[in-house]
Amino acid sequence: MLCQLINIKKVYFTGKVSFPALNGINLTIEKGEYTAIMGPSGSGKSTLLNIIGFLDTPTEGKYFYQGKEVSNLSDYELARLRNKEVGFVFQNFNLLPRLTAFNNVELPLIYSGLGVKERKRLVMEILEKVGLKERANHRPNELSGGEMQRVAIARALVNNPSLILADEPTGNLDSKTGSEIMEIFDQLAKEGRTIIIVTHDPNVASHAKRLIRITDGMIIEDKIIK
Repeated sequence: MLCQLINIKKVYFTGKVSFPALNGINLTIEKGEYTAIMGPSGSGKSTLLNIIGFLDTPTEGKYFYQGKEVSNLSDYELARLRNKEVGFVFQNFNLLPRLTAFNNVELPLIYSGLGVKERKRLVMEILEKVGLKERANHRPNELSGGEMQRVAIARALVNNPSLILADEPTGNLDSKTGSEIMEIFDQLAKEGRTIIIVTHDPNVASHAKRLIRITDGMIIEDKIIK
């Protein structure tokens, strides 16, 4: 078992007004699972992904990661865990515009304190894996949308995380490029990576082995699809 969420609730406050985003989520993710989370806008799917990935903390409930409760860790402890264990891929790529593809991918390794020589080896290895070795010295504005997402995937993978989280990873891409990106996720799943993808696109969700549907902050369906 990699992740276990028990009665997770999340409430946001705007002044005196409260907004419940998650309403008692119970969920277990096993190592090696390839999971898609679907739901309408405002259903809580991105909030759930952020809690799983240590970007946010629950208002109530318990979250166990690899058997250890992480619900009440400090921001510093969560940041360390996040950098070591999780690779993120976002819809908007979140690349730093002034850095090359190489430097963007290198960032998590710098935070990890890895030496220069080993960083270079790992970055070039992972850029080659996503087909971008020849574009290592290009900045984001010199790359296509698909290439930028490949850089983002490389950055997510470079620390060899236990968990890969993707939030609408094909949302800003045309259908052909989106299919190419999903082929990368499919290959990662075949390698035994644990992947959770949040999407509104049934075609993207169909790549996963498990489908979870969320409405109004609650899981309404959880099924194996392959």
